Amino acid sequence: MDETTTTTPLLPAPWHHRLRLKTTLSSELSGAVGDLGTFIPIVLTLTLVSHLDLGTTLVFTALYNVATGLLFDIPMPVQPMKSIAAVAVAESPHLSVPQIAAAGLSTAAVLLFLGCTGLMSFLYRFLPLPVVRGVQLSQGLSFAFSAIKYIRYDQDLATSKSGAPRPWLGLDGLLVALVSLLFLVLTTGAGDKHHEHHESERESSRRHRVSRRLQLLSAIPSALTVFLIGLVLCILRDPSAFKGLEFGPSKLSFVKITWEDWKIGFLRAAIPQIPLSILNSVIAVCKLSGDLFPDREASAMKVSVSVGIMNFVGCWFGAMPVCHGAGGLAGQYRFGGRSGMSVIFLGIGKLVLGLVFGNSFARILGQYPIGILGVLLLFAGIELAMACRDMNTKEESFVMLLCAAISLTGSSAALGFGCGILLFLLLKLRQMECSTLGFLKSESKSSIDDETASIIP
Repeated sequence: MDETTTTTPLLPAPWHHRLRLKTTLSSELSGAVGDLGTFIPIVLTLTLVSHLDLGTTLVFTALYNVATGLLFDIPMPVQPMKSIAAVAVAESPHLSVPQIAAAGLSTAAVLLFLGCTGLMSFLYRFLPLPVVRGVQLSQGLSFAFSAIKYIRYDQDLATSKSGAPRPWLGLDGLLVALVSLLFLVLTTGAGDKHHEHHESERESSRRHRVSRRLQLLSAIPSALTVFLIGLVLCILRDPSAFKGLEFGPSKLSFVKITWEDWKIGFLRAAIPQIPLSILNSVIAVCKLSGDLFPDREASAMKVSVSVGIMNFVGCWFGAMPVCHGAGGLAGQYRFGGRSGMSVIFLGIGKLVLGLVFGNSFARILGQYPIGILGVLLLFAGIELAMACRDMNTKEESFVMLLCAAISLTGSSAALGFGCGILLFLLLKLRQMECSTLGFLKSESKSSIDDETASIIP
């Protein structure tokens, strides 16, 4: 062979490696839709209430998905900034698109500063694990509570309020949601990846049949199947919604933000969002990535800078402010996502929808069964909460549970985080005080013994 003729790869080795599947294609595709239970209700609500352009958001979040899939090599989610979305639709008057953009840019600026200066890495390194677990537990349970409301009650997304109890029958009835729930439980179990056990000849054939059945069930792309069934139900619920579809992407336009928009967006939406983004979108998601992917733990600096850059690109054009969320990562992992290819597939799907249908695709999403989205969100929330099961001592569990309880009842992760830090420091101070007293006590006793020994010949 001629040594001068070498084959040059199209991509450098690390990037080429990140374009490989870590599991089966069906599992990655199923994991790709694992966080849509959060994404769809929030983006649809902002589209209906604040007149956010859905097509623009789909295109930009698609680009974010592809970029983060390549950058992190794990199913790193791209989720709405939930606090900004809540303020935008729940408070009166509703936030306008420029005010939403100002809030997203303000939050992004803080995270970009913390990431570039190394302060985020410092926080990540020294924050107590029980406090971080408390934030994760509160977010997971919050998702689960919202999911139960989606399943049990009709939802008016335009007002973000629950209505009458959901009827049993119908294309968005309680029966559809419960069947979806049972199907996901049967196919995915408790979420543990099934491993083939080495069996001796003496083990029964029944054990082998059970193991084989579990393998077959876990191979089903369960979340993708449920999501596609929801799309079919969209068509059946209101076929006329497809008549209003307009082909072609949304027209990009630069958002003009006035000084008043900056003030309102920062004071009303960015201030409550910033601590949530630091805790859940950076600290918690990095801890969870280390739990799920020990060999590919995400860097706090990289995640923080990623959130900042994403929003500095998209918010100027009216895209929804986004971040990385621990709940989304838990959901995508729960349903089979094991590599960056999972979110890359999701990004390709969003890009196609955004370029083909633009903002008119909101008519289709408006008919999507909310009960099915609630089921997907429920599994994501439970998976995130289960990451907290590694608290081995009563003291760690005490800090975690108090932090979670305050976060849930006070509706503020920042408040729970602050109380958790205070409790952790008090417990450490209590231990230091006791050990110091013990040291002084033993020192005093030894000095007395020395004096006694010197007196007695």
